[in-house]
Amino acid sequence: MAAVNQDVVEKFLDSNPAFAKEYYDSHFRAQVISNMLSTSKNTNVDTTNYHNLSSTEESEMVFDMVRDLQENLQMEKAVFNLMRHLCFVMRADRMSLFMYRQRNGTAELATRIFNVSKDATLEDCLVPPDSEIVYPLDTGIVGHVASVKKMVNVPDVTQNQHFSDFVDTLTEYQTKSVLGTPIMNGKDVVAVLMAVNKIDGPSFNANDEEVLQKFLNFANLVLRVFHLSYLHNCETRKGQVLLWSASKVFEELTDIERQFHKALYTVRAFLNCDRYSVGLLDMTKTKEFFDLWPVLMGEVPPYAGPRTPDGREIIFYKVIDYILHGKEDIKVIPSPPADHWALVSGLPTYVAENGLICNIMNAAEDEYFQFQKEPLDVTGWTIKNVLSMPIVNKKEEIVGVATFYNRKDGKPFDEMDETLMEVFVESDLADMMQGMSHINCNHDTYEKMNKLENRKDIFQDMVLYHVKCRKDEIQNILNTREVYGKEPDECDEEELEAILAETLIDSEQSEIFEFHFCDFEHSEMDLVKCGISMYYELGVVDKFHIPREALVRFVYSLSKGYRRITYHNWRHGFNVGQTMFTLLMTGDLKRYYTDLEAMAMLTAGLCHDIDHRGTNNLYQMKSGNPLAKLHGSSILERHHLEFGKTLLRDDGLNIYQNLNRRQHELVIHLMDIAIIATDLALYFKTLLGCQAMFQKIVDQSKTYESWDDWTKYMMLETTRKEIVMAMMMTACDLSAIAKPWEIQSKVALSVAAEFWEQGDLERTVLEQQPIPMMDRNKAADLPKLQCGFIDFVCAFVYKEFSRFHVEITPMLERLLNNRKEWNALKEEHEAKLAMLEEAKKAKEEAATSGGAPASQSKTCVLS
Repeated sequence: MAAVNQDVVEKFLDSNPAFAKEYYDSHFRAQVISNMLSTSKNTNVDTTNYHNLSSTEESEMVFDMVRDLQENLQMEKAVFNLMRHLCFVMRADRMSLFMYRQRNGTAELATRIFNVSKDATLEDCLVPPDSEIVYPLDTGIVGHVASVKKMVNVPDVTQNQHFSDFVDTLTEYQTKSVLGTPIMNGKDVVAVLMAVNKIDGPSFNANDEEVLQKFLNFANLVLRVFHLSYLHNCETRKGQVLLWSASKVFEELTDIERQFHKALYTVRAFLNCDRYSVGLLDMTKTKEFFDLWPVLMGEVPPYAGPRTPDGREIIFYKVIDYILHGKEDIKVIPSPPADHWALVSGLPTYVAENGLICNIMNAAEDEYFQFQKEPLDVTGWTIKNVLSMPIVNKKEEIVGVATFYNRKDGKPFDEMDETLMEVFVESDLADMMQGMSHINCNHDTYEKMNKLENRKDIFQDMVLYHVKCRKDEIQNILNTREVYGKEPDECDEEELEAILAETLIDSEQSEIFEFHFCDFEHSEMDLVKCGISMYYELGVVDKFHIPREALVRFVYSLSKGYRRITYHNWRHGFNVGQTMFTLLMTGDLKRYYTDLEAMAMLTAGLCHDIDHRGTNNLYQMKSGNPLAKLHGSSILERHHLEFGKTLLRDDGLNIYQNLNRRQHELVIHLMDIAIIATDLALYFKTLLGCQAMFQKIVDQSKTYESWDDWTKYMMLETTRKEIVMAMMMTACDLSAIAKPWEIQSKVALSVAAEFWEQGDLERTVLEQQPIPMMDRNKAADLPKLQCGFIDFVCAFVYKEFSRFHVEITPMLERLLNNRKEWNALKEEHEAKLAMLEEAKKAKEEAATSGGAPASQSKTCVLS
């Protein structure tokens, strides 16, 4: 037999390809493919020296990358392997991967895998977060590739306008040529892959572009999987946090302090400290009008203290003190004084001002901050070392300061403690805590959930109450069906004006210009008509192009928006609007205000108590009404304001629809001030400030010899006009006390009856004893209560207005007359009580003495 060598076999196989293929498929193909897909197999391609790849070697590389996907390796390792292969195939000196991201609302590219070569290791090329190089999208060829979202081949970077050499300078490297391509997920850029400096040529060529494009499919797949996994993880984490937060929120919806305690419990365990306190910062960036007025009037100096980086005054509105040594306890200090032990050192203020973490190793000897050196409690506990940090939300606003005291091992807080705090600030738990700490703001999840839920309850209640004027109801005033045989919206303004001229009540006949106006003799529909007439008398209907139908619907809807309760009903709402109208017109206060301002003031008066519940703000808080959860202060007043503005947002009710933007902003601003100013708690809170400022304005008016000069001065003084308007609203809201006695005495009984109804609710629903004013068992004290109300609340208002404008004197005169009437009733009641007491004593004496004639005679007289 002839010898068979390799050459003979190769010649035979070359001559018989069909046989060779059949033999290979049956004996070797399955094993070869299996070996290629084996996760333990490494590529056999020799990458020590550059050479052209055979089809087999190229397949080896492809299978190597498939194995990466098969093993489900981390993204960085899979992409690094791809980049290493690309460096070899394209003969690139190095390659880098830049990941796209958004930070603080700005798009940028950051190094993730940097300076990969064919022989590099992942450990050398993986960039830690603190060493990354960041490119804005408008910088460098990297940014340009991400912006245009196309492959870019730059043969000579010195001739390219987008090239930036700052990385070359940083790394002492010279970039000559670049080939870059974006990695996309749909239309979104996920990353940019950059090849730098062709080794065996001056620049990358078309073949390199084809190779990069071919292998890019793997990069796309890997990064797309990574990107989708990242988004999924983000949503999963967000969902977990929201579910956890929601479960705790609905367990204790209003107990924010307890939520803080739970959120910080883990940190307490890490830091192992004796005590920590959380100071919550006021998030208000714009002050309320009643806080601004004293500054604008020069009564108090402007705030000159420290501010947060975003410009807010540093005011800790609450401190939550967590005591961990001995018996654990939580103390909540609302409106803490500046000398409270947790604040007196100045450290929390410093942290809030600068946003720095501060580690005080020896508090007693610290020269910058003055910590309390004596024991803070009966246990003798003293401050030894302190770690303080800002609590920052996702908007990078400082919402509070957490301060930790005394490591339990006696050592000061160290760098690891600081690192733990930094990690915690960046964690999901911190995000949730920051969201919950943003109590005064409408931006974070907890508050959004809380407010949306309460708004839903409130507005559903509003809708169920059927406030908006219906088509059939408007015919009570605009009877267009009867007159024209069509609906109001089918009529022109002249036709509607003709109907109103016939249906509205004559202003002189209705006495809407009079301070002694009485609503008793008018129906509720008459009051609607009188309300419409007041807009005409102010001259604003034509001037501001108020549609007649909208005006009628608006005032009619206001009357329906007031609930049918004992006192705070439509009649009261109209009376307040009518008194505002009378102060402006008869009281001559209109001289200071424009027609636009007067319209806003009249509207505020009519809206000021819409949807009143017949119970006060304190009751809303005690009963847990959704209004109390929605509005932190002036609860009902803010609800009345929002209700009125809700009506005005409806196209069919909007009497402001033809105002320009500046005019609209002004009327809404004035309504805000006017309606909030009706909160008597606010009036008492700022009693000295508001009264003193109004009194100074009145005093100032007397220094002008010319009334015209004074008027010109006041018309330009915005703050003074707002203060006068706020006091006008108070005078209007209390105006029943200054009506003629026959009116005032009846209204006082209505007010008392509504108070007694609240007292009944407090006794039955809240199981609390009502205060005397709301206790129907003490109804006989009404004259005494009325005298006190006049003396301590009402007298100042009407005395000063009468001194300001003599035309308002009738209100003061009737107030003083009513004071006499109530005082007479009070004295009569006190005399009866004295007589009864005397009779009781006489009866007791008679019983003791066996029946003295004098005692019998006295008893007979009383009976």
